[in-house]
Amino acid sequence: MAVITFDSKNKDSIRYIKGIGPKRAEILNRLGILTIRDLCYFFPRTYEDRSQFLPINTVTPGSQVTIRGTVLGTSVRPTRNMTLCEMVIHDKTGSITAVWFNQPYLSNKFKQGDQVILSGKAEFYQRRIQLSNPEHEIIQQGDDETVHTGRITPIYPLTEGLFQRALRTVMKEVSDHYVAREVREFMPLTIHNNLNLMDLHQALKTIHFPETFQLLEEARKRLVFDEFFLFQLSLLSKIKASQTEGSGLPIKKNIKLLSEFKQKLPFELTTEQEKVIDEIMKPLSQSIPMNRLLQGDVGSGKTVVASFFLFLAAQSKIQSALLVPTEILAEQHFHNLSPLFQKLGISSVLLTGGLSEENKVAARKKIKTGGVQIVIGTHALLQDDVSFTQLGLVIIDEQHRFGVEQRAKLLLRKPRPHLLVMTATPIPRTLGLTLYGDLDISTIETLPKGRKEIKTYWIRSEKEPDVLEYINERIINGGDQAYVLYPIIEENEKLDLLAAKKEYERLKNGPFKKLKVGLVHGRIQKKERDEVMKDFYANKIRVLVATSVIEVGVDNPNVTCMVIENAERFGLAQLHQMRGRIGRGTKESVCFLFGSPETEEGKKRLRILTKTTNGFEIAEQDLLLRGPGDFLGTQQSGIPFFNLADFSKDQELLLLARQEALKLLESDPKLSKQEHQLLLTEIEMREKHAAALP
Repeated sequence: MAVITFDSKNKDSIRYIKGIGPKRAEILNRLGILTIRDLCYFFPRTYEDRSQFLPINTVTPGSQVTIRGTVLGTSVRPTRNMTLCEMVIHDKTGSITAVWFNQPYLSNKFKQGDQVILSGKAEFYQRRIQLSNPEHEIIQQGDDETVHTGRITPIYPLTEGLFQRALRTVMKEVSDHYVAREVREFMPLTIHNNLNLMDLHQALKTIHFPETFQLLEEARKRLVFDEFFLFQLSLLSKIKASQTEGSGLPIKKNIKLLSEFKQKLPFELTTEQEKVIDEIMKPLSQSIPMNRLLQGDVGSGKTVVASFFLFLAAQSKIQSALLVPTEILAEQHFHNLSPLFQKLGISSVLLTGGLSEENKVAARKKIKTGGVQIVIGTHALLQDDVSFTQLGLVIIDEQHRFGVEQRAKLLLRKPRPHLLVMTATPIPRTLGLTLYGDLDISTIETLPKGRKEIKTYWIRSEKEPDVLEYINERIINGGDQAYVLYPIIEENEKLDLLAAKKEYERLKNGPFKKLKVGLVHGRIQKKERDEVMKDFYANKIRVLVATSVIEVGVDNPNVTCMVIENAERFGLAQLHQMRGRIGRGTKESVCFLFGSPETEEGKKRLRILTKTTNGFEIAEQDLLLRGPGDFLGTQQSGIPFFNLADFSKDQELLLLARQEALKLLESDPKLSKQEHQLLLTEIEMREKHAAALP
């Protein structure tokens, strides 16, 4: 679990908290805990209910139990491999033995007559029931408060050298003596009262040491609301600020140009494509810079929508840039779009890192002098030596492949360009409001006409010869083409996985010996890769062996078959993206998944793919399987980590937080009122944390 590190004015080191010291402080630093306030926000990962006491004579083997009784005596007994510390306790109903392994010091800790609570697993051993290594607590006379047993007990994330009992003791000290001092209530009183939220101090104490599960739920509700509310305020206030800037270049709405564009296309736009074009034209025509996300499933036709806006910008004498994550995709977009732009009388240029130095210099010169209106490229567009004459529109394809800093680099230019980001990884609504809360969202929900649903099968590895024979027949008899995908390029003795290079040799000399087989992967030289892809598009190469390098954007409508080996090694969204490389023509397409997942989650991933091709359903399922942190991935630099929020079960709280944030900003757009100063400080601290994320 990540920790929100606050830039607290109180510089007291955590080492001076009772129970920490220099060595433990160093270990806690590894968990990101640097300040006392960090400890307040270091939440338990789960809880165990140790609050219900069982009479000793009702204890049964195999159950987790909590008992309370009086110590009758202790003893230490060495065995061949270890030392056993045994203690016998009794209550009104009977007695039971507790055993600890290699902890002889415990025999001096307990005295006959002590009142103790034990929590642990009951086991049957040598004809008697005993508790093995139970949590223990001695009850002091007149003080029934416990930390480790006899209550709902917090279980914290740990790291090497840190133990649950020691950390829990520290957290009790923090909860009792530091929360009120380190944390200030920032929630406006009206929101606090209207929503019946728990007081922040009480919520933090309760989340660590809850008295009841009902109170725990109330504390969690308050802290989850805080996470959503503060983040929404941060995003929405930025939107309001950008809307008052008026520093963008208007790209005029022009229905006549849309008709001209449609006439030059070799196909008709779908109703959904026309809908989003109309939706996007309005903000694009304003002087306020647009921020919009265009999401659509694999193959839904986002690129043609983007190409219209590139054309529209050029007609307004404004330069535009299409930024994509891979050279293969950049080259494909340029190959497909430049003839269209040529027909429309618009010049375009390609700029990628793989171009020769001569071509790069020529491209940069055209961009700088305004000799070109549309630039298609990769990260090479972000280099400092690339300067535009009048950049008015930036379109980013496959947004999840770019960090926030990379996105910002193009947008820091003056005047600030309009931004359209596109993703074929549909974002569940809750994540959309969080991850892209600063962007308006347009969605293409249907695929172009004539597309047939891809049939997907999860096949046992021993059936591979039959599958390859089926593909062979389709290619020879029907003129189709196929992908065979692998998780790694070369064999690795530490990984029991099939590798693309070795399997390429096996396939071209075995199952596909009558066909031309090609190979592409991330380490292949550009010249060789270009030749392979050219032959593949020309149907000279009939089977393409590859890694996930083809995951994004490769578009060959003649490919109808796909085999994914070791499919359990890929994520659900990634598998869906790769599958989306087929089914782009009118023929029926089929995808075969080979894999032996060891986990239930891995099996669920492959089952989901066999049941649906709907990217929006898959995204929801992926979120449920992986949770928000993993779903967002590490690329989303600049997005703060949500410690408690669960995006699948907290949707109502997110929407409520957004609603309250919008209302508050209506009355105080800059949070400048005196009663909102603590709130503003809290937002600024969390923004600092966001900026510091790796």
